[in-house]
Amino acid sequence: MYNEGEKIMLEKLDLTKSLGKTEYKEKMAELQPRLGKLQRECRELGIPVMIAFEGYGASGKGVQIGELIKALDPRGFEVYAVKNETEEEKMHPFMWRFWTKMPPKGRIAIYDSSWYRKVLIDRFDKKTKKSELADAYRSICSFEEQLTADGMVIIKIFLAIDKKEQKKRFDKLLKSEETAWRVSEGDLKRNKAFEKYQEVNEEMLTRTDTEYAPWNIVEAVDRRFATAKIYAIVAQILAEKVEEEKKRRRMKEEPYHQIKIIEKESILGKADLSLTYTKEEYKKRLEKLQKKMEKLHGELYRRRIPVVLGFEGWDAGGKGGAIKRLTEKMDPRGYVVHPTASPNDIEKAHHYLWRFWTDMPKAGHVTIFDRTWYGRVMVERIEGFCSKQEWQRAYKEMNDMEKDLTDAGAIVLKFWMQIDKDEQARRFKARQENPEKQWKITDEDWRNREKWDQYEDAVNEMLIRTSTPNAPWIVVEGNCKYYARIKVLETVINAIEEKLS
Repeated sequence: MYNEGEKIMLEKLDLTKSLGKTEYKEKMAELQPRLGKLQRECRELGIPVMIAFEGYGASGKGVQIGELIKALDPRGFEVYAVKNETEEEKMHPFMWRFWTKMPPKGRIAIYDSSWYRKVLIDRFDKKTKKSELADAYRSICSFEEQLTADGMVIIKIFLAIDKKEQKKRFDKLLKSEETAWRVSEGDLKRNKAFEKYQEVNEEMLTRTDTEYAPWNIVEAVDRRFATAKIYAIVAQILAEKVEEEKKRRRMKEEPYHQIKIIEKESILGKADLSLTYTKEEYKKRLEKLQKKMEKLHGELYRRRIPVVLGFEGWDAGGKGGAIKRLTEKMDPRGYVVHPTASPNDIEKAHHYLWRFWTDMPKAGHVTIFDRTWYGRVMVERIEGFCSKQEWQRAYKEMNDMEKDLTDAGAIVLKFWMQIDKDEQARRFKARQENPEKQWKITDEDWRNREKWDQYEDAVNEMLIRTSTPNAPWIVVEGNCKYYARIKVLETVINAIEEKLS
């Protein structure tokens, strides 16, 4: 890794480095079995690995990936070739396609070009606007920081060649009909403006060379030298991670130095739970608002604006009723409601945000989450399903995810359905006495009431830390179901109208 603030100068690299055939064979005889063993250890320890190959056109990314996987069990890795975005990918935040291609614990994902395309080729081709660069870099660094904090190994390899060598390789490829297709007009354009494109790469390397995901620059003019160096880099990083994981399992979790505590403030305590509508007022308002929602839903699709709505709240707080009235007149082809339960084994094998990223809506569609990613800082925090380090860092991770969504044009709203303890008890009792609603009440619901104060503290901290201008929390006064349903509808409609204006 390079020192912070030190500019990475590709033009200063010694690209004459080479490796003789005999020395290469000797090195690979040691490195290949070592890497195979490390892959098996990563699988046994549940360590996920992402290896990103970047570099100039014709620098040998495909060749070097082919060499690297010779040492690996093919059942334990997957290779992704990252090219232009598909139509589906264009309808999501740009990091979505990488969240959905993330390896579970114990597996390896290898990327031939990666999430850096947006700040490299797409930037050079002016597909990425200058005004988008800062947010793109923020998204990239946040993505890598979140994953590595959760145990992911990210190995970033940059293959470097010079302008002359690149032109020589392009010419060779163009001479044969079987290989000419591999050289695009964009490749030739970037070779012609090599110095300018080199500056773009140097800026990228400098801005994203971090302690948690450093860059490894490989002099790639000599193929054998590059192969041996890549093997050595990957083996060293995996060996360090394997040892670190073994050590972690031998030791108890170290005490965590909590970040500065926010002065206690009860956001929930400010909610006026006496707010109400009569049945007649409710019906009149509901009909008018649902008609407006029906019309706006069509406009969202026409304008290709995605909407993400998250519902949290006390058990029996009215989430289901509010969602039902919100969607009642919407076109069912344009929205989906995801009820969030405890993560299954596949979901547990990924970063906790992975399952939510995979369900995010494409442009023009609405996704509603009945319980959300905020379970990490509520139930998982209180019930001990995640470590203190994990839930403490989750606030920033969730804010970053929501900014990725809104940067891509999405409307993001989060609702907390607030009722008091007495109202909850009344609703629990009513459910128990109604055979058609008994399925809604469980022993766990009653147990959670015993931790009401703990949950209230956690919710207040969550609201303070994660209500942002781009993705606000709305506390919905819910003792009166009629009032709560109308407030949700009005809030969603106002947000859509503001976005469309």
